[in-house]
Parts: sequence; structure tokens; C-alpha cells
Amino acid sequence: MEAYDARSLCVIAEELSEEDEADDEEAFVMVQDSHTHTPDAFCSHCRVLTHSGAAAHTRHTLLALGPAAQQIKEELSHSRGKLSQKIVEMENFASNLEEIFITVEENFGRQEQNLEQHYNEVLQTLSQSHETRAAALGEQKSRALERLYGELLCCGQTLDASKQLIERAQGVHRQRDQRAFLQAVMSIMKRVEQFSSKEVDLKLGMSLDFDVPTTDLSDVRQMMDSINVLPAPSAPVMNPQICNSATDTSLHVCWSLFSDDTVEFYELYWRLISDDCTMEPLQDVSQLKVKETHCTVSDLLPNAQYELWVTATNTTGISPASERAVYMTVPSPPVIRPRQCVSSLDAALIRWDSGNTNPVESYTLEFRESDTDRSNTATESVVAIPSCECLVQLQPWKHYIISVRAVNTGGPSDLSEPVDISTAGTCFHLLEDTAHPSLSLSADGLTMFYLDEDLPLSHMTFSDSTFARCVAVLGDLVPIRGQYYWEIEVDEDTEYRVGVAYEDTQRNSYLGGNKTSWCMRHIVTPSRHKYEFLHNGWTPDVRITVQPRLIGVFLDYGGGILSFWNAALRQHLHTFSCRFLHRVQPCFALDNPGALRLHTGLPAPPMI
Repeated sequence: MEAYDARSLCVIAEELSEEDEADDEEAFVMVQDSHTHTPDAFCSHCRVLTHSGAAAHTRHTLLALGPAAQQIKEELSHSRGKLSQKIVEMENFASNLEEIFITVEENFGRQEQNLEQHYNEVLQTLSQSHETRAAALGEQKSRALERLYGELLCCGQTLDASKQLIERAQGVHRQRDQRAFLQAVMSIMKRVEQFSSKEVDLKLGMSLDFDVPTTDLSDVRQMMDSINVLPAPSAPVMNPQICNSATDTSLHVCWSLFSDDTVEFYELYWRLISDDCTMEPLQDVSQLKVKETHCTVSDLLPNAQYELWVTATNTTGISPASERAVYMTVPSPPVIRPRQCVSSLDAALIRWDSGNTNPVESYTLEFRESDTDRSNTATESVVAIPSCECLVQLQPWKHYIISVRAVNTGGPSDLSEPVDISTAGTCFHLLEDTAHPSLSLSADGLTMFYLDEDLPLSHMTFSDSTFARCVAVLGDLVPIRGQYYWEIEVDEDTEYRVGVAYEDTQRNSYLGGNKTSWCMRHIVTPSRHKYEFLHNGWTPDVRITVQPRLIGVFLDYGGGILSFWNAALRQHLHTFSCRFLHRVQPCFALDNPGALRLHTGLPAPPMI
């Protein structure tokens, strides 16, 4: 049986719509003919065009043409939506009828073949039983004839001996010589007496009845009883994936069956769906035999789509395969990158790696305060995060525990390993991908080293983000216009530059020598320590008498302030007043071999 064509249903819907439009045009013409004035209203009761002063519609609700047209369009759209829904339902019903029709035909063919097979088996069994019984009767016949023949020979021998004795007796009786008669007659009489005294068994030594062997037809009866009149099951129906029914390595699969079907077991099949065009189009198919209408499939890949289908089996045969359903395992937990997480007094930027080969739909960030009882602390969440980073607003002077989940259609992953975030000050690390090749960074990302040995250019690897002329590196800050404070520990004879720069500052120029960077520079001369506060190559005439060993840097986006302090003495050194057009990042450079140590997470001193 063929299903209704969807296009034919759509054509019917369009024809109905055209008929409705034709009726509307006819009604519109009739209204125009019946009124001399141009229609300027629509009667919602009669659903015809009219004019606002028509007496026939004084008690009806009249609408302006614009709202009336919009209302009718909405009704028409609603009706078309209902018709489309009915068309979809009819298509689904027709498809279901087609599947049932095919299943009935297949079940009839299987049942007819099954009955024929059972009939042939019964005939074969009866034929074998007949041959066995006939052979047994033949054996009885042969044994009976052999025994009768032996008795017949014995009887003939006895008759011959009797005849010979009678003839001899008659010969002796006819003897005329009395002496000879008397000599011969005594032995003859003795033999006649012996023979006559011997009893002859004249009864038949065997029965003439044949023993007909009983026929055991239990196997035939069992075969007749085993003829199955049940049809093979219809195709099962795979249920959609249920929320939170998957893990990163398993899927809980469910399906349904028609209530009239009898099933002994099911066979569940699944295979991986790969988006990689370089791989083979079809993956290996796995299968599992189950008794229930649900099953948990294990040993799967995380964040992966699997195609599943099922068949049902009973004593008659196997059902057609169900339609294939797509299930998805949940992702693996993300991996937070602590070195790339930054925080300030009222916000934190959390970055992580997905931990999954395929992209996930979104991420959920969960955080709570760490210095309170967990049972009494509500966990807050940020949901539907599209990328592997999130800027979250926090309360100042708090400690937080932050974790991340990955989410796809299968559900959320387990929580990642947590990271501790403090909002007592500014926390960030040096960005290794921006460092000049001559620089080395410590494992904690807070110390930079410029070794005495100069690397040859052939051993240096540059990229678009690394500094090429100035031996420098950038730090990371939360990308919001707030207030930040950090300190730099320096050696007495180290020549350095510290400050801030735009993210796109030129990598082939010195810090402070362009319009995109602001910095404090220390130069060691034979006579003194010289300090410059550079921006676009210009510095004010500032003299510092006490050499700072711990430099505090304060950045205020809102106030347009970048100030430098001798943190040990709480002494103000210099302040840049400027309007930052873009986000700036901390910058650090060494003009000769040495080291700089970064201190973060510190609150700004009261004098700042």
C-alpha cells in the first residue's frame, strides 16, 4: 500500500485556499454593488466590507480596514497552521498504515511458509512411522513361516517312519513260516508298542496372530501442537531520548511495541555517527539481545551521536526494524585553566578547555562562596555559555569555588575540577604566548627571567602575538572597566619597563615608545638610577631620590588614571591621566638580563 503523497495534500490545501479567496472576492464585489459608497470598514459579525454609516451594521462591531485585515490574516494564518498540522498528522497516519500493511504481508508470508514446513514435517514423520511398522510385520512373517516349515518337516519324518513300520509289520504278518514269524514278530511288536505309546503333539506350536507394534505418535502430536498461529511482531517504535538519561559513556534507550504483539526478545543495534568526512561513512554496528523494552548501552564515546534501532522476535519470526533514532552521550567534564583565569574586586574571567572532540552546545558555570557552610550556601549558575570562557560578576572581598559543566542535547556533564577564586584584589598571570623568545616564565606564571646568554636569531621563534624588538610580555586582566592594582618586585641593577598597553600594541616597538602603551622605565647609568614615565616616546621631568624595589601600579578605567607607587614607602611616583579607548593589559619588559616578580591578589593600599 502506498502512503499519501505530501505534495498532493499541499495541493488540496492550496485549492481550498484559492476557493476561499474566490469566495471573499465574490463577497467583496457583492458588497460594492450593494453600496454606493466606498467601503471603509469591516463588520466582524457579518464578515463583509461595509461603510461606517451602514444602518444594517449599527449593532455590530465595525473595524477599520487595517486592523480588520490584520485580524483576518492572523485567523487565516492560524487556520493554515491547523491545516498544516492535520496534513502532517495524515502523513504520519498514512506512513503508519503503510508500515502495518507491509508487516501484515510479511507476517502472512512467514505464517504460510511456517504452516507448509510443519505439514511437510508431519507427513515425513508419519511416513517414517509407516515404514517402521511394515518392516516389523515383515520380520514377524518370516519368523512364523520358518517355524511352520520346521514343524512340517518333523511331522513328515514321523509319518514316513510310521509307514515303514506298518509295512514291515504287514510283511511279518504274511510270513507262512511260523518259526521265522515268531522270531521276527517280537521285535516288530516291541517297536510298534514303543511307537504307539509315544504321544504325538498335534497342536500348532505358534500363534497365527501377528503382534501389531503400537505406534508412538507423541512426536507428531507435539509437532501439531507446535504449529504457531501467532503473527510475527510489528516493527517497534523507538522513543525519543529522555533528559538526563545519558552519561558520558552510556545511553539508556527505550522503545515501545503494539499491545497485541507477543515478543520473546529484542535485538538492539547501534552505531556511531561521525561528522568527520575523512572517516568511513558507516561505522561498525554493535548489537545486544534484551528481554525488556529498555536497555542501557555502555562503553560509548563522550559527546557523540549514536544511531539506534531495534527488532522484535517471537516463535513465528522477526519483526521489521524500527525507525532509527539518534541518541547522544553527554560531554566529558571541562578542564578549567587556572593560569588563564583572572579576577578583580567584583568580577572574574574563567577560562577552560572543552575536553571533548566534538563541539558542545553550551556550558554552565556554577559558583558558591567557599568560606561558608556548603549546606547553607546556595549555588548560583550562569547558563547557556556559548564559548570556553565566562565573565561572571561577584561580590568583593569574597572567596569562591567555581566549576563548569558542558551541556548538549543528551544532558549536562559532570562538574569539572573546581578552581578557587578570590575577589580581595587583582589576580592574573603572564601570557606566555606574548613573551619574547629570550624570556622564560616561571611555572606559576608570575616571574619572568631574561638570561645572560643571548639567543641567536636562528633559534628564536616569533609569531604575530610575541614581542619581537622589546624583550617584553603582556599580562591578562578582566575585560571590564574597573579598578586594578598589582605590584612588581625588581632588583636594584635591573633595567625594566612596567605599565599597561593595548592588546594590539605594536610588537616591533618599545613599550612607551608609541601611542598604545604607558610605562615606567628604569635605566642604570654610571652616575645614577634614572626613571622615565613614557607614552608615545615622551616623558615628564621626574626625579626619584629613593630607588623603589617594590612598584605598585594602580589602573582606574573610569577615572582615566594610571599611577605608579613605591609600595614599600607608600610614595607616589607618577600618574598618567588619559582616556583609555580600548581594553589595556599589564605589560613588562627587561632591557638587560635580570628578573621581575609579579605580586597579584593584593588589595589597593589606603593611600591609593
